[in-house]
Amino acid sequence: MRLTNSEIEDYVRQLEGETKSIKDDIFRISWYMRGGVNSVDLFHMYSYEDRMIMNDIIKDNIDATKKSGLNLV
Repeated sequence: MRLTNSEIEDYVRQLEGETKSIKDDIFRISWYMRGGVNSVDLFHMYSYEDRMIMNDIIKDNIDATKKSGLNLV
């Protein structure tokens, strides 16, 4: 299968978007974990599934904090 230049450019843009999304996710997890895990470890030691589990835990904790009326930060 031979791709056109336009298809290659679209694919590269898609990959760039996915890369940005992964970076955003990793830095957010790192911030919410407050030193419990650093971004280098999240990039190299944890799988996508691990990060999704961490995201779920973070969301649950944010919801619990909102319901309690305590400040998140």
